[in-house]
Amino acid sequence: MMMRRSLTLGSITVIMLMAVLVWSINLETCIARRGRHWRHNRRSSSDLSDSLSSKKPKSHSHHSHHSSHNNNNHNHHHKSKPKPKPKVKTPPKSDHNNSPVVSRPPKIQPPSLPPPKGSKVFNVMDFGAKGDGKCDDTKAFEAAWAAACKVEASMMIIPPEYTFLVGPISFSGPYCQANIVFQLDGTIIAPTDSKSWGKGLMWWIDFTKLKGIKVQGKGVIDGRGSGWWQQDYPFIDGETKLIVPLNNSVHQNTPMPIRSELDWKMPSIKPTALRFYGSVGVEVSGITIQNSPQCHLKFDNCVDVLVHDMVVSSPGDSPNTDGIHLQNTRDVLIHSSTLACGDDCISIQTGCSNVYVHNINCGPGHGISIGSLGKDGTKACVSNITVRDVAMHNTMTGVRIKTWQGGVGSVKGILFSNIKLNEVQLPIVIDQFYCDHSTCKNQTSAVAVEGVTYEKIKGTYTVKPVHFACSDDFPCVDVQLSGIELKPVQERYHMYDPFCWQTFGELNTPTLPPIDCLQIGKPARNRVQSDHDVC
Repeated sequence: MMMRRSLTLGSITVIMLMAVLVWSINLETCIARRGRHWRHNRRSSSDLSDSLSSKKPKSHSHHSHHSSHNNNNHNHHHKSKPKPKPKVKTPPKSDHNNSPVVSRPPKIQPPSLPPPKGSKVFNVMDFGAKGDGKCDDTKAFEAAWAAACKVEASMMIIPPEYTFLVGPISFSGPYCQANIVFQLDGTIIAPTDSKSWGKGLMWWIDFTKLKGIKVQGKGVIDGRGSGWWQQDYPFIDGETKLIVPLNNSVHQNTPMPIRSELDWKMPSIKPTALRFYGSVGVEVSGITIQNSPQCHLKFDNCVDVLVHDMVVSSPGDSPNTDGIHLQNTRDVLIHSSTLACGDDCISIQTGCSNVYVHNINCGPGHGISIGSLGKDGTKACVSNITVRDVAMHNTMTGVRIKTWQGGVGSVKGILFSNIKLNEVQLPIVIDQFYCDHSTCKNQTSAVAVEGVTYEKIKGTYTVKPVHFACSDDFPCVDVQLSGIELKPVQERYHMYDPFCWQTFGELNTPTLPPIDCLQIGKPARNRVQSDHDVC
């Protein structure tokens, strides 16, 4: 009987102990779940804070642990230590990647966007400009510039749908603030009376000694140059002598029409439409320059130049109207532009180095030229020039190097690549006997030409595919050709085979037509320039 009672009490005790145990386990699990959920929310908040201050990557775990210690019940604090597993590094990375601060990439503003927030704007209309194409707005432009010049990163506005008659003008430093934007969305026209030009000027619109100057927009600079052109017509290029009509007569151009309103003679010195001198960090984009009396866009003594998405437009028979002219200028990038003119689409003169030209549409015009160099016995130095991905149509030359006899210096490190030609008269030219007169004196010294590579030059020609005329005393050396495919198209000129004189180099692939005249290797003798003459 006693044994039965003890078993009963033992059973009851066991049952009660089991009930208490189950109840305590359920209670602890419930508390633990609530604690885990709370910690997760705190961790999310910490993660967000951590993602905005990524310089303190360890602050997240410390803050989370500290919060748990202060706010959680001590009965389940021992459970919080294993729970840093949810503190996986993945959520902070995800939060950081989705942060609005990181997800906004920097934007490059296109030419016609409103001025950047906070920049000071100076509209020429607020300074008295009429914009009717008849009243002289020169003084209004000068006043607007004087105000903009004093403010860094300011913007001078030439608004759309207006035409501004502006005489010769200079926007000059060196005391102007940096990074001024000349926002051209209207049209600027040049005066056509000789009185406005006096005895003649070298430029019409001039930017001098500025830092970070930008000329941009969708506007037009119109030089109205036909009154000047007729005085120099017809224009003789040095390579004109190589182009002989089938009837053996001298090529005659029809007279340049003289505008009926022109009752006076323009000065013999013709202005460049837009010139930059002595400036650093120059950018020209979006605009159109047309009908310049002479060169359209010129850079002289500039560093760090960018030209893109612009248009040059003048007739193919307008004399001396180079598209873009570079001299004594380095670190230049020109791309994505259309150039139509009466002379070289791009002219690269002495003192130029590190020039990169690509994605250019050229024609009409005289192609892309290095030179002419060394005129009147001067020293010329040009190096590291790349011209690639260019389309030329109905131009006189394609890619050309031209130097005068008697000059000194050198042209070296030149690459012409991927040039597409359509009915170009003389696609590939090196002419060390350049002369734009009827006769020129023979001289022994010459600007040396060294290290010129032609690759993937393809298309059609109408006179001669290759013309290499190099100096007897300073032959052209290291001339490399590959991927040359030039096919003749009979038009109205005598056609000729490739010509080479004192030209040394290599044919890296077969050429069409065969350029058998190139001398392989190096010349047996090559006159050495004096130290004074070397670049």
